[in-house]
Amino acid sequence: MEAGYQRIETPGGVPVKAWVRGVPFEDAAREQVANIARLPFVHRWVAVMPDVHFGLGATIGSVIATRGAVVPAAVGVDIGCGMSAARTSLRAADLPDSLAGIRGAIERAVPHGRSRGRGRDAGSWGEPPARVDARWTRLAGRFERIVERHPQVRRSNHRTHLGTLGTGNHFIEVCLDEDDAVWLMLHSGSRGVGNRIGRHFIELAKSDMRVHLRNLPDADLAYLREGTQHFDDYVEAVGWAQDFARVNRSLMLSAVVEALAGLAALPPFEIRETVIDCHHNYVATERHFGSDVLVTRKGAVRAGRGEAGIIPGSMGARSYIVRGRGCPDSFESCSHGAGRAMSRGQARRQFSMEQHARATAGVECRKDAGVIDETPGAYKSIEAVMEAQRDLVEVVHTLRQVVCVKG
Repeated sequence: MEAGYQRIETPGGVPVKAWVRGVPFEDAAREQVANIARLPFVHRWVAVMPDVHFGLGATIGSVIATRGAVVPAAVGVDIGCGMSAARTSLRAADLPDSLAGIRGAIERAVPHGRSRGRGRDAGSWGEPPARVDARWTRLAGRFERIVERHPQVRRSNHRTHLGTLGTGNHFIEVCLDEDDAVWLMLHSGSRGVGNRIGRHFIELAKSDMRVHLRNLPDADLAYLREGTQHFDDYVEAVGWAQDFARVNRSLMLSAVVEALAGLAALPPFEIRETVIDCHHNYVATERHFGSDVLVTRKGAVRAGRGEAGIIPGSMGARSYIVRGRGCPDSFESCSHGAGRAMSRGQARRQFSMEQHARATAGVECRKDAGVIDETPGAYKSIEAVMEAQRDLVEVVHTLRQVVCVKG
């Protein structure tokens, strides 16, 4: 298959390979990618996915392979954020005419947004249920080892956030595929503790490089050198946060299944096939072009040959279950969604509640001012994004939302 990327040369840095044909690639994001490409330890090139847009430190929709160093801001503060999806035995005909009861059951089962608490405890458990505490117990020992060296990360809602959704673009959805099979899909990460870990190590990297920061194209690209204690500590902490995120999604999916199984309006059902779960903000050791490298994906999904992945659209757009093609030029990666077309502030100024209601017609979801920044028009066209990465993934299932729970 013909390569779908544009090659962009970077003066003083490695090239950029960008899968952006037919999708916007704003100037601010281009400049940010060029700054990344000028870092001295980047392996081969920087790969840019079609949902690319400007982010803190590193560009969202970027894939960066490095040797001998890691950039904490290139992973970001939503460490381990990703997707889970499961096909059920339910069919569209099994769903009731009104889906409000299904949405309500999910909202009661999973703390989200600013439910169940105030201030620091917003969106958390008041007291986690036994199934959550049992999973936290398995994570707690490793967390305590991290805290021994970095006590600052303890100041987070680690225990009470496990099994909770969060705010912003995190969601839980009920979807229908092309054959009217019902899917459950959700998007979340490592919550407050991942944010604390990310911010702590970004500042540590800046502190470690204080003398050399002026030589960096962007202070947020401060990095940790392999062989240093902070590098080893970060790799351990970020790995733990990624595990926390995966457990978080697993607990929420189980809670959703249990909540829906308890509804008289639905027949008995089961999960079909293996649950798909994939990170899209993370770092992992992989082998590419004959070298062992650290691959940082910020807003990108691993798409090795045959690997299952999830690429969601916005609240009123289609989502996709995909299979990776294992494209080496992208470091075996694909986009993590449609990608924002504008900032949250601009979306709030540009779209009205009437426009949001029309864009989400047919979806049982919030239609209030609190989610206007998540309206479909605030995102790029998911169809254009999928077309731009035809050489990275093949579509296995096309999903459309019928219920969407936002934080």
